Amino acid sequence: MSKRDYYEVLGVSKDASKDELKKAYRKLARKYHPDVNKEPDAADKFKEAKEAYEVLGDDQKRAQYDQFGHAGPQSQGFGGFGGAEDFGGFGDIFDMFFGGGGRRRDPNAPRQGADLQYTMTLEFEEAIFGKETDIQIPKEETCETCDGSGAKPGTSPETCSHCNGTGQLNMEQNTPFGRVVNKRVCHYCQGTGKIIADKCNTCGGAGKVKKRKKIHINIPAGIDEGQQIRVSGQGEAGVNGGPPGDLYVVVQIKPHEFYEREGDHIYCEMPITFTQAALGDEIAIPTVHGKVKLKIPAGTQTGKTFRLKGKGAPNVRGYGQGDQHVKIRVVTPTNLTDRQQELMREFNEISGNQPAEEQHGTFFQRVKRAFKGE
Repeated sequence: MSKRDYYEVLGVSKDASKDELKKAYRKLARKYHPDVNKEPDAADKFKEAKEAYEVLGDDQKRAQYDQFGHAGPQSQGFGGFGGAEDFGGFGDIFDMFFGGGGRRRDPNAPRQGADLQYTMTLEFEEAIFGKETDIQIPKEETCETCDGSGAKPGTSPETCSHCNGTGQLNMEQNTPFGRVVNKRVCHYCQGTGKIIADKCNTCGGAGKVKKRKKIHINIPAGIDEGQQIRVSGQGEAGVNGGPPGDLYVVVQIKPHEFYEREGDHIYCEMPITFTQAALGDEIAIPTVHGKVKLKIPAGTQTGKTFRLKGKGAPNVRGYGQGDQHVKIRVVTPTNLTDRQQELMREFNEISGNQPAEEQHGTFFQRVKRAFKGE
């Protein structure tokens, strides 16, 4: 059976570039690899694509193929499929199939350190007005003795002889289609590509030491529960000379005995007497900004809410100021003196003993209907 033209196999033109050839081969390799595609002819198609790319991807072999075709100047043509060498140079393809997910990162490349999180508890007023404070956090920092190398001063890490500094070991597996080379992290050097023979006495070869560091924090006015502050560069130390991570300070706020907060607005409940509600009054209302006067109109009912503009929390992003909302609760008098009881009875008689129904007939009608099941 005659072989198909290699350009036809890869689906490219005869003047295709190396990048185009590689892209076409990768696409076919993903599609027909036996571990991915279980169709009966998948292995043959994978082998055919592999052979085509092996020839066309090599300048010398491609020139021979373009001149002589499959026959070539040698009787054995352009080789076949089967040795471990067949997979040399295509580690990125097989990493994808066997768990690598693409080319592996250089184990000695600089990497950013991990981020840290710190939870800070604030008083209610501290969150409203903000504050500056110092915190102490445990964090890993680059060892000053060895400058992060992990090696004793005067010595240096050595290249791992097992992986030759790559941080990876080639694991060969025999399959029905030949030997497959699978790359794994070198367990001798933990993927770093370096072996520390003489470890630093300060960090024990880790290149980092644990310390408690004091950090100055500026809490912005108006910060709310659960919000966080990012402090750049105050996370864990970087790896291989990489930059440090960041610190995130998450805010928790203690509950207040009088105020409640929702966003930029503050809520409170203010008790007044029956007389103040009936006749009206001017009362002092506490706010986080100090006391203010509030006029209570005559006939104010329990549940009535008044708004004190601008007496809430400042917006943490600078978008104005919230309000304070005051909910009125009329307190029913208890432990009345004889004279007070006498005056209340007189008031009730003068009112015809029906003040509530006259003033709130609709409400009481609804209550009566509810009792009757209407």
